[in-house]
Amino acid sequence: MAIDFNHYLEEFRQLNPKDPGTWPLVPKVVSLLAILIVIPVAGFFLVTQGQLEQLEAGRAQEVKLKDDYLNKKRLAINLDLYKQQLREIDTQFGALLKQLPNRSQMDALLVDINQAGLGRGLQFELFKPAASETSREFYNELPIQVKVTGTYHDMGAFASDVGQLSRIVTLNDVSVEAQKDGILAMETTARTFRYLDEEEVAASRKQKAAVKKGAKK
Repeated sequence: MAIDFNHYLEEFRQLNPKDPGTWPLVPKVVSLLAILIVIPVAGFFLVTQGQLEQLEAGRAQEVKLKDDYLNKKRLAINLDLYKQQLREIDTQFGALLKQLPNRSQMDALLVDINQAGLGRGLQFELFKPAASETSREFYNELPIQVKVTGTYHDMGAFASDVGQLSRIVTLNDVSVEAQKDGILAMETTARTFRYLDEEEVAASRKQKAAVKKGAKK
């Protein structure tokens, strides 16, 4: 049975939008199906989809809040342990700080480094502390350019003696060259450190705060 589409198109053209009750059967059915499809689809995109997105966002927020709660609960349970660890760190930091000389002890430390080399029979060709110290958070660093000559064994003993000083001294950027008759020449930068007293720490923080404030402007 052939369908006469032209007939149905003509029925749609002759529809009176003000009087749907007089419409033929086919336009009524098509209009009803369109309403049944368009309204749910429009409702989904206009209302339901937004609600689903809010639901997913709520679920994600719920997971985040649970994780935050568990992390805070874990911290609360281990609070006493953390406090004990902090006390141990403070004790260790204090012990390390005591290995750094204060301002009045720096000259004596430089003499100790020099004597460590002389005591091993090394000849100092250069022993030049930097003109100024490098400032850190809680300590200052003083590099010393050193050049000595001597035997391999004496240089090794000197490095060992420096490492065993009561104050922290490191040897950096070491270079060794052979000289005559088994004599070596060693150039290195010895770095020693001293801790800052309370006045110096306060002044350093004040200076850094002023620099930071000026940079923001």
